[in-house]
Amino acid sequence: MHIPDGYLSPSTCAVLYAAAIAGWYSALKRLKRMLLSRVVPLISVFAAFSFVVMMFNLPLPGGTTGHALGVTISAIVLGPSGAILAISIALAIQALFFGDGGISTLGANCFNMAVVASLVAYASYRLIAAGVGIASRRRVVAAAIAGYLAVNAAALLAAIEFGIQPALFHDARGMPLYAPYPLSIAVPAMMIGHLTLAGAAEAAISAGLVAYLQAADPALLRSTAGVLPATEAASAIAPAATNSLPRLWIAVALLMVLTPLGILAAGKAWGEWSPSELAMRKSAGQAASVASNSVTSSAPVGLQRLAKLWTAPFPAYAPTFVKSARFGYFLSAMFAVGILLLVSLVAQLWVQRRREVGHS
Repeated sequence: MHIPDGYLSPSTCAVLYAAAIAGWYSALKRLKRMLLSRVVPLISVFAAFSFVVMMFNLPLPGGTTGHALGVTISAIVLGPSGAILAISIALAIQALFFGDGGISTLGANCFNMAVVASLVAYASYRLIAAGVGIASRRRVVAAAIAGYLAVNAAALLAAIEFGIQPALFHDARGMPLYAPYPLSIAVPAMMIGHLTLAGAAEAAISAGLVAYLQAADPALLRSTAGVLPATEAASAIAPAATNSLPRLWIAVALLMVLTPLGILAAGKAWGEWSPSELAMRKSAGQAASVASNSVTSSAPVGLQRLAKLWTAPFPAYAPTFVKSARFGYFLSAMFAVGILLLVSLVAQLWVQRRREVGHS
């Protein structure tokens, strides 16, 4: 679901960047300055959680892979605004440092997986869980359904963005310049795996974590549960964040240790192939199930050109100085989580210093 550079035209990227920027601006505006500074540590830990969750690849039909997003539990705890920022931060780190998703398409990926998925997850959860208490089993069911819907909404948008490229952007011979898959291929190829395994994985993670928080840390569920007045709900998350952060970081660390399991599933996600991989799949006849016969044996010209836009320092989560693929994968996770932990610590120190200055 991470759209690489070259699969979308520059104009498509620009439109989706504008949509993502609107989402970021609205999220930042909604989280008022004082409240945002106090919630940054919690946004950081959920960004780290999402980053690590997306490293666990699942085998999907057709020899490709997919993954959950971790967006639903972020929306349930932080609300849609906090989730938009958390998932966007995770996606930006993936693109900049590891080449997972493109730079030109970062706006598209954030719009799909951060903005839209967060809104779908939050709205679904609130609608299904309306009127019940924090400990209600209906909240667990609501989290599962919200997770399933959020992941598939993001996948459907990505499929549509792929699918409109051949119709809108092609050369004089009618050959596609960017993503070569029409809607009739992109939608089923993307959705089969997400309607089955990837959506189910997000549902299971979301339901399991809500059930856990109901028993272990219900305060984290109060701000978006609809059981507090609007004036109190926004401020409820700050003290909960302070009290829960150590446990949340420990959970992320334990999950991070297991990340080498994420490369056991062979193959890349559908539509995330490099130009050479795309050409190789076509020449080997492997693209027949996901692409039409009209796709040429070489990658589209525009795709080849934009694919070289950015070279990540640690492409594919495989640092060149590490021989072991599994250890390199783990080091990549540790690097990203370390960055976000540092952001969290700096934010906590800044908030603490502001409080001390205010009391002096």
